Amino acid sequence: MTALRTATGLDEIKALAGTDLGRTDWQEITQERVNTFADATGDHQWIHTDPDRAATGPFGGTIAHGYLTLSLIIPLFNELLAIEGTSMSINYGLDKVRFPHPVRVGAKIRLHGAVDAVEEVRGNGAEMRITFAVEIEGADKPACVAQAIYRHYA
Repeated sequence: MTALRTATGLDEIKALAGTDLGRTDWQEITQERVNTFADATGDHQWIHTDPDRAATGPFGGTIAHGYLTLSLIIPLFNELLAIEGTSMSINYGLDKVRFPHPVRVGAKIRLHGAVDAVEEVRGNGAEMRITFAVEIEGADKPACVAQAIYRHYA
């Protein structure tokens, strides 16, 4: 999928401060994806991987791992913003990560992003802070809210 917006070079990245990046398309969370994540991380807790047992559990069915939901920010972010004209971009870290609402298997999620700030960093770079919310179709609370920090270098 093509990104909604493209920033080319550090000047255009800096100009994004205060910009709402919009929302991605909806994406369904499948049991297969949850199981694959469980295999990759070794987290096979029944609330994620046992649909029969989870049906009688606190969520009425299996739910995605919180860290699966968090990890989907990266590919979904590529739908919102493409960065070009830099020599390197790195994921510098995360702040204030929360999981306010579980994602039931079969639910649809999308990403909303807003650029909070962009500051110059040593080495001819720019540090971008973006607040992300992983929204769940029909839910009143997001699945995940996190502030991501990316660094881009000329």
